[in-house]
Amino acid sequence: MADDYKTPTTAGSGEFVEKRSRFIGYCMPVATEQEATDFIAQIRSRHWDARHNVYAYSLREGNIKRYSDDGEPSGTAGMPVLDVITKNEVYNVCVVVTRYFGGILLGTGGLVRAYSQGAKLALDAGRVALMEYCAVCSLRCTYNQYGKVSSIIIENAALDDTLYEADVVLRFHVKPEKLPALAKKLADATAGEVKIETEKEEFFPSFAKI
Repeated sequence: MADDYKTPTTAGSGEFVEKRSRFIGYCMPVATEQEATDFIAQIRSRHWDARHNVYAYSLREGNIKRYSDDGEPSGTAGMPVLDVITKNEVYNVCVVVTRYFGGILLGTGGLVRAYSQGAKLALDAGRVALMEYCAVCSLRCTYNQYGKVSSIIIENAALDDTLYEADVVLRFHVKPEKLPALAKKLADATAGEVKIETEKEEFFPSFAKI
């Protein structure tokens, strides 16, 4: 069974000013190193006049993690950004924190705090979700069984679609380990007439568990 994981569901950005330096954090969902480097290049092109475009990314496939201080003192920028990603257990993400220097030095601690804050703002804007590995299923029931069956599905799984044909077809997704118990509840409620068909398995986002 594949492991659940957290990842951003959208691109996002956030910014703040610290001692006249402007920090802009960007977040982008990525699946490959090429997508990550393309996003970094895009931000660098947009902010060509910034003093620093610090980045970090983490990929689930191969457990790849990369970062760059982009001219800031070693360990004060890229690593703090990666630390925020890693401590929040987020994968398939690239974060770039752009800095427009305001003329006042922040010191080592100040830089670490500022880049960490930029990364946190970026991840918040990216709407990080828990991606749950689920079985995509369907079942067919009569109209007389529909009320009882739909209640069981809604209580134990996530209902995706309902088709009203000669019978009623319900499509839903559920964690694979919950399938046996769900199948038993349906069998008990319908004298064994309603059976679940598993179509495939894939990841679905769940925001409630973050």
